Amino acid sequence: MSTSKTAKKLWALNGPTLTHDRGLLVPGETGDITFPVPAFLIEHERGMILFDTGLVPAAAKDPAGVYGEMAGEVGLDFRPEQSVDRQIQALGFALDDITHVVMSHAHWDHTGGMYLFPKARFFIGAGELPYAFWPFPAAPLFRREDIEPTRGFQWYEVSGDYDLFGDGSIVRLHMPGHTPGNGSLLVRLANQTIILAADTTHLRSGYAQDLPMPSDYSTLDAVHSIRRLKQLEASLDAMVWISHDPDDWARYRHAPEYYD
Repeated sequence: MSTSKTAKKLWALNGPTLTHDRGLLVPGETGDITFPVPAFLIEHERGMILFDTGLVPAAAKDPAGVYGEMAGEVGLDFRPEQSVDRQIQALGFALDDITHVVMSHAHWDHTGGMYLFPKARFFIGAGELPYAFWPFPAAPLFRREDIEPTRGFQWYEVSGDYDLFGDGSIVRLHMPGHTPGNGSLLVRLANQTIILAADTTHLRSGYAQDLPMPSDYSTLDAVHSIRRLKQLEASLDAMVWISHDPDDWARYRHAPEYYD
């Protein structure tokens, strides 16, 4: 990958939080944990890139109306100003400014705002969308209500690592395991390299011990992906941001602050 180009800025968009048993995220852990559901906005000379889209904005006012009983089961805490559209607009951008939407995977806590960007190009790992409609084992982690409205969008299913602009600045990393097409995002900025882990790993404790989420599609692939993430962290001298880890959220900058 060429390093002749870099992205300009990266913002972490403040999203809602979920609260449930740590053991659902890392095997063997106990007690409840409240964790963030962020999205990330990246400015590049060739466009504005959104990494994941968070929850359905309407759920901020009517969580049960959107997610049913699950909203209570996962301890959803969602304020209207935390919706992905409001977050983007608060930074001075219009929704139509988003040219590329890169999806880490298609679980419900990442797909809720996809419908907001009909003019953007969408990128996702090969095999993810078919699996979202017919998962095995069956689990209530995909919402067809989020995916169906995007059938007419410009979708690109990508195999392996995918260099979004061919310049090494933004690369979707193939990290299967959590789901068949799961991915992380490598962002090269002028002053540092950041890897947005997404759901390749969920908490720092699991990352440190190579422990995948108990409900992952493939435990073996998930462990391989966690280990690859560590290898890239070392070889690229990168900062790995574990998206759902509350300590990472507290440690790193989030909008309106940014990385450049």
